[in-house]
Amino acid sequence: MQQEEEEMLVPHSDFAADGPQAMEVAPAESVSTVENQPIEDPPTSRFSWTIENFSRLNIKKHYSDVFHVGGYKWRVLIFPKGNNVDHLSMYLDVADSANLPYGWSRYAQFSLAVVNQMFGRLSVRKDTQHQFNARESDWGFTSFMPLSELYDPGRGFLVNDTLIVEAEVAVRRVVDYWTYDSKKETGYVGLKNQGATCYMNSLLQTLYHTPYFRKAVYHMPTTENDMPSGSIPLALQSLFYKLQYSDSSVATKELTKSFGWDTYDSFMQHDVQELNRVLCEKLEDKMKGTVVEGTIQQLFEGHHMNYIECINVDYKSTRKESFYDLQLDVKGCRDVYASFDKYVEVERLEGDNKYHAEQHGLQDARKGVLFIDFPPVLQLQLKRFEYDFMRDSMVKINDRYEFPLQLDLDRENGKYLSPDADRSVRNLYTLHSVLVHSGGVHGGHYYAYIRPTLSDQWFKFDDERVTKEDIKRALEEQYGGEEELPQTNPGFNNTPFKFTKYSNAYMLVYIRESDKEKIICNVDEKDIAEHLRIRLKKEQEEKEHKKKEKAEAHLYTIIKVARNEDLAEQIGKDIYFDLVDHDKVRSFRIQKQTPFNVFKEEVAKEFGVPVQCQRFWLWAKRQNHTYRPNRPLTHQEETQSVGQLREVSNKVNSAELKLFLEIEIGPDLCPIPPPDKTKEDILLFFKLYDPMKEELRCVGRLFVKSTGKPVEILTKLNEMAGFAPDEEIELYEEIKYEPNVMCEHIDKRLTFRASQLEDGDIICYQKSPATEDGEQCRYPEVPLFLEYVHNRQIVHFRSLERPKEDDFCLELSKLSSYDEVVERVAKQLGSDEPSKIRLTPHNCYSQQPKPQPIKYRGVDHLSDMLVHYNQTSDILYYEVLDIPLPELQGLKTLKVAFHHATKDEVVIHSIRLPKQSSVGDVINDLKTKVELSHPDAELRLLEVFYHKIYKIFPHSEKIENINDQYWTLRAEEIPEEEKNLGPQDRLIHVYHFTKDSSQNQMQVQNFGEPFFLIIREGETLAEVKARIQKKLQVPDEEYSKWKFAFLSLGRPDYLQDSDIVSNRFQRRDVYGAWEQYLGLEHSDTAPKRSYSASQNRHTFEKPVKIYN
Repeated sequence: MQQEEEEMLVPHSDFAADGPQAMEVAPAESVSTVENQPIEDPPTSRFSWTIENFSRLNIKKHYSDVFHVGGYKWRVLIFPKGNNVDHLSMYLDVADSANLPYGWSRYAQFSLAVVNQMFGRLSVRKDTQHQFNARESDWGFTSFMPLSELYDPGRGFLVNDTLIVEAEVAVRRVVDYWTYDSKKETGYVGLKNQGATCYMNSLLQTLYHTPYFRKAVYHMPTTENDMPSGSIPLALQSLFYKLQYSDSSVATKELTKSFGWDTYDSFMQHDVQELNRVLCEKLEDKMKGTVVEGTIQQLFEGHHMNYIECINVDYKSTRKESFYDLQLDVKGCRDVYASFDKYVEVERLEGDNKYHAEQHGLQDARKGVLFIDFPPVLQLQLKRFEYDFMRDSMVKINDRYEFPLQLDLDRENGKYLSPDADRSVRNLYTLHSVLVHSGGVHGGHYYAYIRPTLSDQWFKFDDERVTKEDIKRALEEQYGGEEELPQTNPGFNNTPFKFTKYSNAYMLVYIRESDKEKIICNVDEKDIAEHLRIRLKKEQEEKEHKKKEKAEAHLYTIIKVARNEDLAEQIGKDIYFDLVDHDKVRSFRIQKQTPFNVFKEEVAKEFGVPVQCQRFWLWAKRQNHTYRPNRPLTHQEETQSVGQLREVSNKVNSAELKLFLEIEIGPDLCPIPPPDKTKEDILLFFKLYDPMKEELRCVGRLFVKSTGKPVEILTKLNEMAGFAPDEEIELYEEIKYEPNVMCEHIDKRLTFRASQLEDGDIICYQKSPATEDGEQCRYPEVPLFLEYVHNRQIVHFRSLERPKEDDFCLELSKLSSYDEVVERVAKQLGSDEPSKIRLTPHNCYSQQPKPQPIKYRGVDHLSDMLVHYNQTSDILYYEVLDIPLPELQGLKTLKVAFHHATKDEVVIHSIRLPKQSSVGDVINDLKTKVELSHPDAELRLLEVFYHKIYKIFPHSEKIENINDQYWTLRAEEIPEEEKNLGPQDRLIHVYHFTKDSSQNQMQVQNFGEPFFLIIREGETLAEVKARIQKKLQVPDEEYSKWKFAFLSLGRPDYLQDSDIVSNRFQRRDVYGAWEQYLGLEHSDTAPKRSYSASQNRHTFEKPVKIYN
């Protein structure tokens, strides 16, 4: 699938993610939606920015000049070396955002492009739209294009170290997207954008609006015990029911789960055709043995016949095949009919390509395809995305391609039909839906134009938004091709410019006229199974109930009541600090006007505690951010309504009232009325710590007198703990835990007031450490234990080679030093050399390792290793080095491909030398590792990139600045003949090339291994050819097909055998994009071998061995 990064849009914040970007990843629903009401043409302008000396920009961010569109100021922001990614990052920025009035907002559709200055058709352009505001004042693409492509001089983006960036901005009036009601406006509802499910929503709408298909789905047997997320039929039934009866957009999560595509990756790795097939095959399978068996075939299956027919003998071979959809060529075809013509085109098998016919041997033959029958619903996949072998990447074909409202496949006397076809069937089709992709190959947005009843009214289904559209939008505007933009800003760019339309059809659905009535049938409640109706109505009612609750929330107060039982259950398990997690206690939803005394009756029923035995305390947030019971409610307060009380307790606009219910238990274990509380009485809570078990638990609460002393309650505390009455214990006050823990020892001889203890305070106590039989505990005292709990961190360690799977987990402290962390990892791995452990942090956004590992002692604490912008991760990647990390940091590792002088092989060596070393040192090191043709052989190091030689490194060059990430470093022996160049001899570059006409213009593509060759004064091409053939050892038969050309500025000038080659090469050492070379034109027959993927390298023709 084409990577749909635009569906995960965010602004530029300094982090890496795939796609247009913001400080937080915006919910996908709110982004990939465009107001598409027919409105007046928006003000549009194009801005061009020429950046000179681009590769020398030593700044992280670079802003363009300000330009104006729609009365607003804009500028382009780029990160020349990537925004923490190995891609160029580029954004559109509101230039005056800092000075705009509060609450400003503006909406723009825009595209950003890097212009290809050699081959304009290969410019990289991405488009998106965004509502700009103070929080998101820039928007765009963190991974706009790989730096490796941008900086490759042969690609044409950077010419004379100059980059040209273009922005095209259309400012639209801001439409309140959220107030639009699709159901009310159109009668239909949309599907929620789940983020990266891209093409799925448009396909599902198309299938849903094929009523015969929907009816069959409803009739598939499912039971009330099935779970939608585990059953495709039920998930689809549920989705279709909601599309039919819901008033608002519908979610697709259950469906994607049911067929196992519940991750972003699933959609990245498949395309719409695969999704269509997966769904149809699975449904076909589930329909077997049911009343609807065969529906998928009846609707979508057609048949064609592949034939091969001999010309000179009576022999014909045929094979019948079925299809559910047809893939039609867009490239080179002006419309659907041209694609069908191409589909049935006859191919001649002759010459080298004869057909081997049984009994007749090799024969000239005709080969082709004809259709036996077409299905009632014809799905046409338009090949808008193609793999370009020359560029080793996917390209999108935006050429103009027309499709008719009515498609006649019987035309020209049934030219598409086989002799066996039933000619009584009229293959006249009418267009039902147009599925559209807007954007480039690396991203975009998908939506569909459908006319559900085949009337003249079209509808656009764009995720959750459905709008009425006219036929022009659905058809002509989706043909693709180029469009001329009217001049709106003559001062800017005086030439009216044509821009490629990036939004165009990629799938068409036609319905056969004669089957129209059958397929566009009526589907109503009686088609839906009883259990399904009950289940979905129940779901709908729950949804309505929640909606109602939400709408009525202002009439109610939520009261959360914490009791002793909650404290005992939570402390030491869910929480260690404070007393309770209020989200886990019993909550009551009470109407605001209810008197509090009436609420107490409900509590009596719920907890079995008589009203007179209940005393409620209000909680308060203290200045040190702890949350404690503060004071009991007064009698006067208890006569108020619940709503008034909430306002007393909570100045913040929260609909919640949090209370602590104090219950006193009498000797018979039944509740008794609470004792009167005077100003002298303090309510204290007690936690008990066991250093041996490292356990903390709540043991209860007591009232103490402020003038009393802790020594007076020691016996009681020992009883609560289950200790002997005279056990020596130590008391500590838990004061706070954010940002750090404060827990202080209490002097047992001072009064509670003197120790500044008040209502709601917490005392932690334990046996005196001195009495602990001298056994070793990790945390002998409460403060140490609380410090440990506050800072402990479970870290998931993964091997850098297997970054997707956890290897082991360690419990560490956020305060652990660098040394402590690597020591624990080394110990876990059974290594006694922690200095050989290298760690790499985790990128929370891309869910991958960051590109840069952590330097030796480069951070102080574990917490610094885990932080990523405003997020904290719990993942680290490790690798075990063969030398200590401090040593490695002083070294530079280069991967060098050594080309053997006589053997047909390439051996890749990792050369590791101190950073200050020179190329000469690399060559000397290499000599000890490789097999030379003779002991005195001299080596040279070359920079090879995209099959061209860019540089011979001088021996004195320092290796620190050599980049082997994108360039191949090649080492080879210097041939003897090159060492003694005569005054007239010239060393020229020789490259292999083929010509590619895919982009409507001839383009030279290099491949294979480039090399140097000496040409001598007066030497003819015939003589040079003989030497090249000997060097490359190409067989005569193949070599006779090769052509030879002098190339300058990328244009071939073909040479004759009698031409004097040296006359062409007058300039010496021409490097860069416009170099001159001798080109060998022939087909690239080398098997495509993948190199290490991360290196973005190119195929070698020779077998490759890797030595690390």
